[in-house]
This record gives sequence, C-alpha cells and structure tokens, in this order.
Amino acid sequence: MSAATDAAQTAAPAGPGSSVGQSVRDSLVIARRNLIRMRRIPEMLLFGVIQPVMFVVLFTYVFGGSISIGGSTDPQLYKEFLMAGIFAQTVTFATAGAGAGIADDMHKGLIDRFRSLPMARGAVLTGRTIADLVQTTVTIVVLAGVALIVGWRAHENIGKVLCGFLLLLLLGYAFSWIGALIGLSVRTPEAATSGGLIWLFPLTFISNAFVPVTGMPTFLQHVAEWNPFSATVAGARELFGNTMPGVPKTVTGAWPMEHPVWASLIWSVLIIAVFRTLAVRKYRSAAA
Repeated sequence: MSAATDAAQTAAPAGPGSSVGQSVRDSLVIARRNLIRMRRIPEMLLFGVIQPVMFVVLFTYVFGGSISIGGSTDPQLYKEFLMAGIFAQTVTFATAGAGAGIADDMHKGLIDRFRSLPMARGAVLTGRTIADLVQTTVTIVVLAGVALIVGWRAHENIGKVLCGFLLLLLLGYAFSWIGALIGLSVRTPEAATSGGLIWLFPLTFISNAFVPVTGMPTFLQHVAEWNPFSATVAGARELFGNTMPGVPKTVTGAWPMEHPVWASLIWSVLIIAVFRTLAVRKYRSAAA
C-alpha cells in the first residue's frame, strides 16, 4: 500500500470532533507521509546537507583571511561572524525544496487525490511545511557539528544557544510558506525550484550574513538592515554570543538591528500569517 493511500485512510475522520483538532490530525498525517518519503529517498536529505557544508568550508577557508571584521582579518573572528549567516541561509534555502515538493505533488496528481478526501483544506500544506521543518532541523544539527569542527564556538549558555537555533528554524518555517505559495503557482517542479531561489540570492547577500553592512553603499545599508533575514542573523549572533567587537549593531539607526531578536520574531510571525493565508487561499481556489 502506498504512502498516499495510507495518508488517505488515516486522514478520514473517525468521528465528530472540533475543526481545529481535525486540522491538527490531518496535518500530522500529511507530515508523516512526507517524512516516510524522505526516509525512503535518503538522497533528498543527503544533498540538502552537502550544500551548506560546502558553503561553510568554502567561506571559512577561501574568504576567512580576507574579510575585515571590526578592523581585523583574523580568520577565527570571521568564523564566528559567518556561522549565523550560514545557518540562516541554510534554513531559508530549504524554501526552494518545499516549493518543488508541492509542485511535484501537483504535477503527479497527488494533490488532487488529497482534495477528494474529507480533510482540512490547509492540512496538506501545513503537513508539508512541518515535514520540511523536520528535515531542516536535521540539516542544522549536522551543520552545527561541521561548524564546531572548523572552529566556530558559541559563547553563551546552552539555553540561549538553543533559542538562537529556534529563532533560525522559525524563519525557515516562515519562508517555507513562501515556497508553498510558489509551488502552488507554477506548473512544474523545475519552475518552483527556480522561482524559489531567484529571490533568495539577493535577500541573503544584501544582508549582514557574510560581510558587515558598513562597506555597502548607503541605500543598500538601509535595505540590508530592514531585511528580515538580517534581523534573524543578528538575533542568532546575539544569542550565540558571536557579536563582534568594533562592528556596530546598526549604521542607519534601524530598529530591527537594535532589537534583532524581537524583530526576527515579528518578521517570522508576520510572514507566516500572510503567506499561509495566501497559500491556503490559492489551494482552495485551485480545488474549486
């Protein structure tokens, strides 16, 4: 029996219950279906881990002694500056995979089968994004181990460090809803992958992730410091204890850089609220 059939049978309501409870159950069923698929196709997780590991190694050893952080080109300083940015890039680049997965299910007709079931409309998308969050969490755990091997260190207590990773995963979950909307809006998985990456590159590079914003033109400094990606990177650095001496919190007086943890939480919740609504509406209109 296929995973889709298993999900279909489990998703059918067994009796009366609240709509919220039914939605949660249906979402968990779809998440389980996607996690089983990942287990059966381990290369999905393998390739998802290899790319960020390559970024860690390349940025650390190629750029590590060339980029000035607070007036110093000490490679160790750059490692501590860099890793929050690499972690954030990893969780956001998972957006492309989320969009491609949904587009693939649409292309194969699996979404149409789910639509015929008596299940909550948003459960298919919620389950998919939960499964992607689990995969991203595994990737981040592996990546953190690699970061420790190359010399990255956190300087806060374990509670703050875990909060830093949770902040990053929340942003990744928020962006997965953007990926879901893209996946529902295109016709092929290839288009979803391209559409999921084309806007991520400027978002991640016009930020404080890889270089301090002090060297950017003035107008880009404003863009970078109001970028939700930058807020999460700065918040993670603060929680990891990786803030750099000589590098100012903000050069434009931007509120998100003065309060990066709160700004990151606000951005992530706002993105989830907006793009989940749009994605579920797109799903419903396509099903009508």
